[in-house]
Amino acid sequence: MLVPSRRRLRFEMLIVLGLSLGQSAVYSLVQLLDKMTTAPLAQGTSTLNRSQSPREYFDLTYQMLDIFFALVPVALVIYFLTEHWPAGERGTSAFHKIGFDFARPGKDLLQGLGLAALIGIPSLGLYAAGRALGITTSIIPSALDPYWWTVPVLVLSAIRHGIVEEVIVVGYLLDRLGKLGWSVPAAIAASALLRGSYHLYQGFGPFIGNAIMGVVFALVYTRTKRVMPLVIAHAILDTVAFVGFSLFGKAVGLG
Repeated sequence: MLVPSRRRLRFEMLIVLGLSLGQSAVYSLVQLLDKMTTAPLAQGTSTLNRSQSPREYFDLTYQMLDIFFALVPVALVIYFLTEHWPAGERGTSAFHKIGFDFARPGKDLLQGLGLAALIGIPSLGLYAAGRALGITTSIIPSALDPYWWTVPVLVLSAIRHGIVEEVIVVGYLLDRLGKLGWSVPAAIAASALLRGSYHLYQGFGPFIGNAIMGVVFALVYTRTKRVMPLVIAHAILDTVAFVGFSLFGKAVGLG
């Protein structure tokens, strides 16, 4: 197996995070500062799924393009995680390595449902507490116009978020930090802080909530070596938030 050097791994991580959630974290911090210097956070609003055109099918096209291109860094991560062997020898699939496959669909689904319940219910209380304390903006999970494709696109958006975040922030990051010599607790802390940081644009409450979620998800991954239950749980949480708000107009769920 060809083992990349530590220097190469560091550059690789900078590229991956710079193209994906590290970039989101930087923008999120700037957005937070912008909101805090404009008005109290309690008066701010964070909209997650926006219409991008008043013309229905151009809006649909933009939404689908956003989903597609957001998944490109995941493809890059899968490529980097695939263990490359000399010519003539078979490498190890990254999908199997991080448990991003359908090897155990029933068990993954049950674990995903359990994690969604464990995280989702306390998150509503944390959101309410953050709003009461003035440290969380008003979160609008969906501002898409009500077209025939709105709900399917919101479901695809939720799945996209689950795949991007769990594959990169958990499966990829913990693998690379481990290869760089980080201890498991330090790697989990870094993963959780990154998860919280790209939610900072929503306020400090979501930062705390998502950081806690990051610790829980990373702990589950270190024991199971599977991101699929995490992807399922995340997709369920966001689907409930996005579709629930779109249909019923209630601010529920996570970002």
